[in-house]
Amino acid sequence: MAETKKEERERKKREKAQAERIRLDAMMEYERKYGEFQYICGVDEAGRGPLAGPVVAGAVILPKDCYIEYLNDSKKLSEKRREALYDIITEKAIAYGVGIVSPEVIDEINILEATYLAMKEAIANLNVKPQMILADAVHIPEIGIPQIGIVKGDAKSVSIAAASIIAKVTRDRMMCMYDELYPEYGFAKHKGYGTKAHMDALHTYGITPIHRTTFVHL
Repeated sequence: MAETKKEERERKKREKAQAERIRLDAMMEYERKYGEFQYICGVDEAGRGPLAGPVVAGAVILPKDCYIEYLNDSKKLSEKRREALYDIITEKAIAYGVGIVSPEVIDEINILEATYLAMKEAIANLNVKPQMILADAVHIPEIGIPQIGIVKGDAKSVSIAAASIIAKVTRDRMMCMYDELYPEYGFAKHKGYGTKAHMDALHTYGITPIHRTTFVHL
């Protein structure tokens, strides 16, 4: 007997939910691999490439086997989805921290060192000391905590994915605030990246105090 339209919708909904559960289960591989540690912390950054604004890092410790539907690399999510997940992550996390390094410091010490500094600050701002760090593709120097760098970790680890969302949403909100200070640059749209509109504004108005002078070549 053929399915009714309602039955078909319900079946597809169940299949979609099952596929999402399988995807997230695969993203818990590293958390389970190092499951002897109670507090595993994911760390990721946002804003290494832009011409303006800070670099921001997030650090997140999730409960064991924490299931957050649609959790993924922040770059693969819509702004609306990221904002919704930000609220869920901050509610469910055992602890989360943020590190922010200014354009001035980026110019002074270079973006890689600034990224490490932001990550260290994010970890230091946790109210629980992590026992293992899962980082997205980097080895954070001088933190005194065991760590694993995972290439494309924000798509392979729920902890790193959560950290990527915390970092991305925090930074995007900051760039929207800067947009109110410097509306002619369009920071709310491009978030400081070198789009044509951003470059046109730079040629017309020059650099602002939030631009990275070592990144801008006019």
